[in-house]
Amino acid sequence: MTALRKVAFTVLATVTMALVSIAPASAYAPVDIVHTERVQAGPYALTVGFSTWPIRAMKSLDFTFVPDGGIADKSGTLKIEGPGLRPGRRPQPLVRHPRKRDNWGLDVRAFDDPGDYSFTFAIDGPLGHGEGTLSGVHILDQPGPPLALSWTIGSLPLIGLIVFLGVAWRRTKPGRRPLTV
Repeated sequence: MTALRKVAFTVLATVTMALVSIAPASAYAPVDIVHTERVQAGPYALTVGFSTWPIRAMKSLDFTFVPDGGIADKSGTLKIEGPGLRPGRRPQPLVRHPRKRDNWGLDVRAFDDPGDYSFTFAIDGPLGHGEGTLSGVHILDQPGPPLALSWTIGSLPLIGLIVFLGVAWRRTKPGRRPLTV
């Protein structure tokens, strides 16, 4: 009877873990757009949305790209240019935003360097091909302390743990004690 209880407990624990892990996946907050800009890409008007404004370097945010009339019969590419990005990068295809499926977008994208960036869109659809650029998107310096200071403070617990383990290892000297029977 105890073996049956162990199996039942294991199955119950497995089902509970599966249900608990499903909850965080469905709990993602919706994308809140706090600032928008309009771009004319040939015959297509496009609304570019930002989840954080003003934008700061090293801070993740969401972008949405919504052409008037929706994305159903359109395709396109996006090319981002700015400081810290490799010049001559290939345009990337515009894909659906993972949490806002009726829009194109970028999910949790961060820019490493402050400065002025430009977003160039090429859209193909029933009205033909169109290109447009949103230029002068200013990225401010990163928030908070400098990265070196942040990493130094963040690594102090790890350094303390390594020192503690070294002292404990030295005091116990494993492998050097005589075996007692």
